[in-house]
Amino acid sequence: MHCGKFRQQYTRREILKQCANGFGAAALTALLQDRTFASEATGKTHFPPKAKNVIFLYMDGGPSQVDTFDPKPMLSKFNGKSPGDFFKVEATQFDNVGKVLESPWKFKPYGESGIPISDLFPHIGTCIDDMAVIRSVVSQFPEHTFANYFLHTGSGLQGRPSMGAWVNYGLGSECQDLPGFVVINGGLIPPGGLDCFNSGFLPASYQGSVFKPGGSGIANVERQEKSSQTQIQKLKLMQQLDLLKQQQTGVHDEIESAISNYELAYKMQMAIPDLMTFNSESKATLDLYGFNSEYEPTRTYGAECLLARRLVERGVRFVELTCPNVKGDRWDQHSNLKRDHENNARAVDQPIAGLLKDLKQRGLLDSTLVIWGGEFGRTPFAQGKNGRDHNPFGFTMWMAGGGVKGGMTYGATDDWGYKVVENRVEIHDIHATMLHLLGLEHTRSTFRFGGRDMRLTDVHGHVIHDVIA
Repeated sequence: MHCGKFRQQYTRREILKQCANGFGAAALTALLQDRTFASEATGKTHFPPKAKNVIFLYMDGGPSQVDTFDPKPMLSKFNGKSPGDFFKVEATQFDNVGKVLESPWKFKPYGESGIPISDLFPHIGTCIDDMAVIRSVVSQFPEHTFANYFLHTGSGLQGRPSMGAWVNYGLGSECQDLPGFVVINGGLIPPGGLDCFNSGFLPASYQGSVFKPGGSGIANVERQEKSSQTQIQKLKLMQQLDLLKQQQTGVHDEIESAISNYELAYKMQMAIPDLMTFNSESKATLDLYGFNSEYEPTRTYGAECLLARRLVERGVRFVELTCPNVKGDRWDQHSNLKRDHENNARAVDQPIAGLLKDLKQRGLLDSTLVIWGGEFGRTPFAQGKNGRDHNPFGFTMWMAGGGVKGGMTYGATDDWGYKVVENRVEIHDIHATMLHLLGLEHTRSTFRFGGRDMRLTDVHGHVIHDVIA
């Protein structure tokens, strides 16, 4: 038995790993004077990237493809008929199959490309020439929680790293005083919870940091000490205690991440107030995002989208937006399809279009990949009388900016909008394409865990080259 007070020997790699955090602590005082951002990413790409940042517009609940971006006249022709008379009806989540249900909304062509979009999205329609609409996405899961894990992590099981964590791990952040992966909380916690944004087996410092689109942004960001010098002394003491623990027990990710998070939290104290102050934005910009809307959820999501632009301007690598609370259900209309899809669309339509236009006019859209979509789609027949059940067999996502070919559609579902019949796209393919646009080869973006090289796309995934400009 030993007393545990001796200093064990370390390899050069271990010494450098431990000392690295000390460098950060020593730089705290200098950071008070230095407000500049890093000019280059910390990670190395496999080939020249087309995009530097990602904004994921997560439509929690599963928007209906046949009511948004995939028009199907067949539904109107056979509205009210039994779907089993025309095609095999798969088991649904709630096993409540009604009649064929036509879309309550009309579609009309937009832009030079003439791609039809539902009346739900008149603002997004004006941006169609910058968008690649992928109508042939499928999921392996028909239930929210598993499908959410699959959408975010490439696995239906809880505990795998989120795509935001993978991107942050692979490329690092261009921003020295904000997290590399930020989740903007619109007010709804998705099924699956925070594990949708977790770092899994990656170091904990890569997990998503949750911001609110108003107020101070995050809790406890303001200094509680009377002076910055007192706070610096406390941080130095915590670092000394952490390093002492490392000397006794060895290097642990939890301690490394704690030190890293302390340092980042200190730096965020200066960055967050400037980030969250929209006073510098023009009235025209605020109006573009919907800040003047009579509908509160539009104003909430407008603040999310504007905050997302400000984050990528500052070099944050991956930003995810969750849906605002519309006082009804998220995009999960098992009943009241018309009312609740209209409420959800009204909340996000103008802000998303504002984001795309603002990024474009600032020269940021070319380097920012914007992805829109939910965990699955919805059936072309009714659940009960006026809802739609979950449909993982064919739904729509779209991409814009960041090297994407705009004004195009890719893939197709059948005449009913039920199942994919052309250019099937797996969630793994979405992930592979995202990484490719960021300059990363998805088969080479790995992390050793459990005796194997793990990756976001597991052993699957193909880049969708047809949507790349």
